[in-house]
Amino acid sequence: MSHLVYIPNVFDHDSNLPIPNVTLKNNTVKIGSRKSVLAVKQSVIVSETIQKYYPNLKSTITKVSTLGDQVQNRPLYSFGGKALWTKELEILLLEDVGEFEQIDLIAHSLKDMPTVLPDEFELGCIINREDPRDALVMKANSIYKSLAELPPGSVVGTSSVRRSAQIQRNYPNLVFKSVRGNIHTRLNKLDADDSEYACIILAAAGLIRCNFEHRITKYLNSDEMYHAVGQGAIGIEIKKNNDQMRLLCSVIGCRETTWKCVAERSLLRTLEGGCSVPVGVWTTLKDNVLQLKAIVLSVDGSQSVEDVLEKEITCPQDALDLGYELAQKLISKGAKEILDQINFDKVKEIKEAGLTIEN
Repeated sequence: MSHLVYIPNVFDHDSNLPIPNVTLKNNTVKIGSRKSVLAVKQSVIVSETIQKYYPNLKSTITKVSTLGDQVQNRPLYSFGGKALWTKELEILLLEDVGEFEQIDLIAHSLKDMPTVLPDEFELGCIINREDPRDALVMKANSIYKSLAELPPGSVVGTSSVRRSAQIQRNYPNLVFKSVRGNIHTRLNKLDADDSEYACIILAAAGLIRCNFEHRITKYLNSDEMYHAVGQGAIGIEIKKNNDQMRLLCSVIGCRETTWKCVAERSLLRTLEGGCSVPVGVWTTLKDNVLQLKAIVLSVDGSQSVEDVLEKEITCPQDALDLGYELAQKLISKGAKEILDQINFDKVKEIKEAGLTIEN
């Protein structure tokens, strides 16, 4: 069944057990990363996390330009979607390629990682999560502080169907337009004198990690915007059955983040059914009780189903089951009918609008 997959093992840091030894060539962990500023920042975070638990290990970062970094003028959905960000780096997990030596792990934005990886690889761990919410960023010197304050017809910049569908659902008087590029590029497009954007919506985590937290006008909570599956978390991809990397990952992984993200990814994997859909989530954990809220929307936001489920979590399998069970609950309420409407014509419409189906 779709929810029976490999789950990252997480070391219990609250136990009295010693941290297991990891044996690596030259005592070095080779990290693979995209060349973007945010991707490198995330790789540095991974390196620092390794150093925290294994001060004897060194880390190197191999930076590779992926196709997704090089093509900025076309919607991602039109040439590969999420898998686009992972392919080139995955080759380096298997072997040396040209000037690049084989790497030990890849640091990804977890929301960019497909919920099902190629057979040769696995999700080694998920490290401590940054704020998973979306952030509203108004144009510099704007008098407005929220989406509700914007005049009718104001343009919201986003290239995510998940976000645009929720904007149309909650603020039908606003319009949206695609905006692509790295964080610096998007902020420059927003602030340009001739900009048509009143604001843009970005992941808070990226802004924080790139030292743009001061540009956040407002953090968007679940009443306005359910965030993406895995947003704010860094996923570590490794070669399957690499025992030393599995051991390392078990130690640097974060238990709370893992439980939340495993549930979210299980939900998305169950819902996808071979196609990408606008899905938002909201996950909280208190006293080992994990609560997962989720919403499935039509592309235009006119139809939606949402629900919530909670479960006491004793291991990652419980979190996996929670996501699966909530997905089934959503399907029983009509999510399948919404998913079925995202057909070829809708995909064409999305592509023409310059959007990506980013979950």
